Amino acid sequence: MDYLKGLNEPQYEAVTTLHGPLMVLAGAGSGKTRVLTMRIAHLITNGIDPFNILALTFTNKAAKEMKLRIAKVVGEGNAKSLWMGTFHSVFARILRSEAHYLGFPSNFTIYDTQDSLNVLKKVLKDLNIDQELYKPKKVQARISSYKNNLITVRAYQNNPELIEADERANMKYIGKIYEKYVEQCFRNGAMDFDDLLLRTNELLTRFPEVLARYQDRFRYILVDEYQDTNHSQYLIVKALSSKFENICVVGDDAQSIYSFRGANIYNILNFKKDYPDAKTVSLEQNYRSTQNIVNAANVVIARNKEQFKKNVFSDNEVGDKIKVFRALSDADEANFVANNIWEQHNANQRKFTDFAILYRTNSQTRAFEDALRRKNIPYRVYGGLSFYQRKEIKDLVAYLRLLVNENDSEALLRVINYPTRGIGETTQNKLIVFADSQNVSLANVLDNLGIYAPHLGFNNGVISKLADFWSMIKAFQVMLKTENVYTVAMEVAQRSGLIKFLKDDQTPEGISRVENVQELMNSMQGFIEEQQQLEDGDPSLSSFLENIALSTDQDKKSENEDQVSLMTIHLSKGLEFPVVHLVGLEENLFPSFMSSSTREELEEERRLFYVALTRAEKQVFFSYAVSRFQWGKITDAEPSRFLSEVDEEYIEFLNPVVESRFVNKSGLSSDIFGDNFSEPRFFKKAEKKKLPSSDEPKPLPKNLKPVASAKIINPSGNSSQDIEVGDRVRHDRFGVGEVVFLDGTDPENIKAKVKFVTEGEKNLILKFAKLTKI
Repeated sequence: MDYLKGLNEPQYEAVTTLHGPLMVLAGAGSGKTRVLTMRIAHLITNGIDPFNILALTFTNKAAKEMKLRIAKVVGEGNAKSLWMGTFHSVFARILRSEAHYLGFPSNFTIYDTQDSLNVLKKVLKDLNIDQELYKPKKVQARISSYKNNLITVRAYQNNPELIEADERANMKYIGKIYEKYVEQCFRNGAMDFDDLLLRTNELLTRFPEVLARYQDRFRYILVDEYQDTNHSQYLIVKALSSKFENICVVGDDAQSIYSFRGANIYNILNFKKDYPDAKTVSLEQNYRSTQNIVNAANVVIARNKEQFKKNVFSDNEVGDKIKVFRALSDADEANFVANNIWEQHNANQRKFTDFAILYRTNSQTRAFEDALRRKNIPYRVYGGLSFYQRKEIKDLVAYLRLLVNENDSEALLRVINYPTRGIGETTQNKLIVFADSQNVSLANVLDNLGIYAPHLGFNNGVISKLADFWSMIKAFQVMLKTENVYTVAMEVAQRSGLIKFLKDDQTPEGISRVENVQELMNSMQGFIEEQQQLEDGDPSLSSFLENIALSTDQDKKSENEDQVSLMTIHLSKGLEFPVVHLVGLEENLFPSFMSSSTREELEEERRLFYVALTRAEKQVFFSYAVSRFQWGKITDAEPSRFLSEVDEEYIEFLNPVVESRFVNKSGLSSDIFGDNFSEPRFFKKAEKKKLPSSDEPKPLPKNLKPVASAKIINPSGNSSQDIEVGDRVRHDRFGVGEVVFLDGTDPENIKAKVKFVTEGEKNLILKFAKLTKI
C-alpha cells in the first residue's frame, strides 16, 4: 500500500472508494491524474480483474502516461489488460468486434477530417450542388454537429424545425447531402470520427444483447475530464454503467471550456440527478500555484452561477502579486512581453520554456512573434502554424509579391486560380510548358497574350479569364505607384475575391482565417506608421515583404528546444508554466464579442479566464492595450471586465495612470452625490526614473544643431505637450526612452533623437512619432 502514502485526505477518500457512483471534483492543480491512476491501481490490488475496468481519457498521451504509472504499482501485465484510452479509440475497438451487427466489415476504414472532406466534395459534385454556396467545410461542420447530437439522417428527415432552420439559412439541400454522404461512407466500408460515437450508440441501443455483454465486461468505469463530454459520449457511458453503477467521473466544472465542440457542462452538473446515491469528493488543495494566484482565480470564478461551490486553496508560498501592464497599442503590449521575458531570462536565469504567452485567438500571435524575433528569443506556436506560414497569409502575400516582381512564377501560380476563377491545373501546365519552350517567363506570356494566343491552344473563354486576371494584377501595380502598402493590399484582398471567399466560410476555422488576414492588414498599417516616424524609414511594399521574408526564414532556423510557448488558452488546458503572460485582456477580445451575448456564454469565457490564470505556478502578467488596429484603423479598446473582477489585493499595476480603475462613463462628477458615494479610486502616479547608467546617451554628432524644446504633436496635428532634451517618453512600438537631441525649427519637420531602453537610438520625425511624456 506504499502507493497510498502521500495522498491528502480527500485524495485518499477518492482512491479508496471502490464501489458505487463517485464524482471527484478536482480543482486546478489538485492532483487529479494521480488520483485517477492510484484509484485504478487500488481496484486491481483489491482483486478487481483489469479486464473489467474501463478508463476513458481525452488524449492518447494521458492514457499512455497513466498506464505507465499504474504499471509501476500493479505490474506491466495487469496494466496492459486495462481497457484504457480515448473515447474514440476504445469505441473503435468495440466496433471492430461488433461491426457485423451494423453491416460494416470488421476492417472498416476510419476517415480522418481530410478523408471525410474529400468524400463530401464528391457528394456535392454528384448532386451538382455549387460548392461556393455549400462550402464543404461548413457542410462538414454541420453534419458533425448533427452526429454528435445523435441526429441521424432519419431523425433529421422527421424534424420539421431543423429542416426549416436550414432552409432559412439557404441550406435547404443539407438533408440530401447528409443522406448521400452517409450512404457513400457505408458503401466505402468507412466511418468518420463522429461515427465512432454515433455508431456505438446505435449498436448499444438497437442490440440489447451487445449492451448486456459490455455492461458485464465493464463493471468499473472511470471517466476523465467529465465536464468536457458531449451528449453522445454521455449516453454511451450512462448505458454501459447502468447495470453495476460503479462509475467514477473526474472533472472540474470551473474548467468546462469546450462548448463549441459540443461539450455539455450539464453532464457533470447533473451527475447527482443521474445517480442520486453518488458520493462526491472535492479535491481543493492546489499544489501548482502560489496562494496569490489561487485566491485571484477563486474570486473571479465565484461570479459564475452555474457551478459547484469549492474552496480551492494553496499551502504554497504567498507569491508575487499579478502584474498588470497597460499598453498604448498591441505593438507596445508585445514589446513589453518580449522585454519582460528577456530580462527575466538574463536576470533570474529562467529558461525560455518557463514562459507561456496565452491568448484568446490565434490571430493575436503576429505582434508577439515579431517582438520575440526582434529580441532573438526562440519560441514555438502550438496548435497552428507560425503566423506568416498560415495559408491565407501566404496567399495574400503571394499577390503582393507578384506586384513587386511579376516574374515570381511561384507566387503567380499560387494565386492565378485562387480564389477559383476558371484557370485550372491543365491550363496552368500548358502555360508553363509553353513559357519553357519559348524561354520566357510566365509573366511575359501573359503580357503578350495577343501574340501567343494562337500557339497556346486555349479557347476564347480561357484566354479571356487569363487576360482578366493579368489586367487585375497590372491595375494593382499602377495603384502601387501612388498609394501606400495598406491601401493596395486591401484593394488586392477585396478585388481578388480573397476576403469574400474567406468570409463565406462561417466555420470557426473560416472566421479565424479572416481574423488572420485582418491582423496582416494591421501589421501593414503599423509598418507604415513606424517607417514614417523614422528619419530613414522605407514604407514601400518591397521593404514590408523583406521583413516578412526574414521572419519566415527565421522560423525555419528556430529548432531550439528551449523556447517560449505561444498558444490559445484552450490549448493550454492541462499544462503548467512557471510564468504566464495572459495578453489581450480587452472587451470584445476576451471576453470574445462572439461569446458574450448570453450569461451561459459569458460564464464559459470566465471559466476560460480561470483556466488561463491557473496554468501559472509562480508569476502571472496581465496586459491589455488601450488601442488596436482593426482593418487599418486605430480603435479604442476597453479593459476586460475580468480585470475588474480580480480583487485589488492580488494585483499590482506596473504603469498606473491617474484614472479610476472602474471607469465612470456617465460623465457625472462623483462629488455631486456627497463624500460617501461613488468615490473613484485613483492609482498613484508612476515615479520618474532615470535610465540606467549603461543606457546613458552617446555624444551627439557635431553637425546637428540642437533646439531648446519642441511640441509633441498629436495625430490630429495639434500641439499637446512641450518636450525637451532629457524628457522620458514612451513610444507605442519602441517602448520607454530618453530624448537626447532635438533638431529643427519648423514644427512640421522637427526631429528627435530618442535613446530607447530596449530598442537603442531612433531618429524620429516628431510630427509622426506619437510620443507620450512620462
